[in-house]
Parts: sequence; C-alpha cells; structure tokens
Amino acid sequence: MELTTFWFAVIAFLWTGYFVLEGFDFGVGLLAPALSRNEAERRQVLGTIGPVWDGNEVWLITAVGAMFAAFPAWYAGMLSSFYLPLTLVLAGLIVRGVGLEWRGKVHHASDRAWCDLGIMVGSGLPAFLWGAVFADLLHGDALAALVGGVFSLSVCALHGAVFVALKTTGAVRARARRTAMAVSAVAVPAAVIALSGIPSARTAVADWTAAPWLWVCALAATAALAAGVALVWRGREGWAFTATASCLALGGLALFGALWPAPMPNLTVTEAASGPYTLGVLTWIGLAALPFVLGYQAWSYWVFRRRLVAEPV
Repeated sequence: MELTTFWFAVIAFLWTGYFVLEGFDFGVGLLAPALSRNEAERRQVLGTIGPVWDGNEVWLITAVGAMFAAFPAWYAGMLSSFYLPLTLVLAGLIVRGVGLEWRGKVHHASDRAWCDLGIMVGSGLPAFLWGAVFADLLHGDALAALVGGVFSLSVCALHGAVFVALKTTGAVRARARRTAMAVSAVAVPAAVIALSGIPSARTAVADWTAAPWLWVCALAATAALAAGVALVWRGREGWAFTATASCLALGGLALFGALWPAPMPNLTVTEAASGPYTLGVLTWIGLAALPFVLGYQAWSYWVFRRRLVAEPV
C-alpha cells in the first residue's frame, strides 16, 4: 500500500471515530434540558459524558493535525473553502467546553442556566455544521448542505438519547428512550436521503455497479439506524447504541470512500500529499503512538461503564 493511500485511510478512520464518539456527546449536550426536570437529573444526564467528552475531542485534533501533516493542500483547501462554518464549529466547541467546565463551579441557578444554554448551542451548532460541510464538499450546493446538516444533527441527537438511556436509570432513562423514538421520526428519513446521496455524489459512482461497496455501506448504515430505533423500542439500549454507532461508522466509510481519490474539486490525494520522507516519519510516529491512545481511551470507557443515578443536590 502506498503511503498516500495509507494516510488517507488513517484520516478517514480518525474522522469516523470522531463522528461516532463526539456524536453522542453532541446529542447529550443538545438534549440535556429535555431529558432532565431538576438539577439532580441535569447532573445525571451531563455526568454520562463528563469523563469522556474532552477525550473524544482529541479525535478531531488528531484528524485535523494528520490532514495538515499528510495532506497540507487538502487541509488548506478545506479550511479556506469553509472558513465561516468551521469558525462557527470552533466557537461552538469552545462555548460547550466552557459550559461543561464551569457548570460545576457556579452556585446560582441563573449562572447554571447560562452554562446549560452554552452546552446546548455549543453541541447543536457543530453537530449541524459538520454534516453541512461534508455534504457541501461532496455535492457543492446549498440544498445538499442543508440535508446533510439535518441528517447529522438528528442522528447525533438520536445517538445521544440512546447513550443516555444506556448510562442512566429511573425517570431519565425512560425519558431518553421516549426522546429517541421521537427524534427517529426525523433521523430515519434524513438518513435515507443523505446516505443514499453519498455514493451518487461523484459521476464515477452514479451507477451503483461502478462502486457497489459504497452503496452497500450507505444501505447498511441506513439499516443500522432503523435497527437501532427498533432496539430502543424493545429496551435493548446496549445493542441500540451499537447500531447507531455502526450507522455513523458505515456512513463515515461511505463518505471517505466517495472522497477518494479526489477529496477536493480538482485536487487528488497524490497532488495534496506531503513528500515521501514526511509521510514515512509520520507513519513511524503514528504506529508508535496510536496503540497507546486507543488503549487509554478504551480503558477510560471501561472504568466509567456503570449506569448513573440522580443524586439529591
């Protein structure tokens, strides 16, 4: 395998991991006011992502850093083409981070309300904009960007509701299951439209026989999302979360499959790539560091695997 191909696959893996892990973070932050009725329940909901949200953001930093090092022309082209939405994404992530960090340090209800608003806006804005950016990158029009944004926002909300149902008990768990079913009324139709548009985004794959595996990934992602909704309805939150995560993972695979070998208009990965020496050094660094990062994050999820209960304030 050529190093350019290898590093494109690495970047696709990092972005997909970010979508899967940060997806439920966004969903929890967005839905926290709807899933809780008092301060104890609000802490219960936000506590589900408390130990992991900042670690999940590392996937974004790593993905963008890998793009900068391995494909600087792709990095520069994407950031300059989508300067405003990516600036808003960054602003949303900052506001959300401040809200999550400061919420436990303030004591007045009005201050906590401002933190909650920041968490909700800072979660919903990036969740919508990431879908819009990548849909625009594929199709190059505003309608596609709108559909992509609605898809990513609704699927993140569903993913987050399922995660809260998996990690909590009592009234919050029941409320999260009902919310997941309600959100699915938007998420599933949006997924059908958005995911089917991924393999047909390029002329070369408009015919399904030209790249059948892209259609398989898109259809499998849609089926996984529908299965997740059915599993939530049956009270199988663990399998439902696996299904919604699989939807995002398969959607990411289809997305970057459609972007290969031209991630930007009139720019191939070969043209965008760094020199062989730079890619070689990056490969050795990545092979040495990545197992430790993955192992540490898996360990952190294992440590904080138990359900949370609403403790009196």
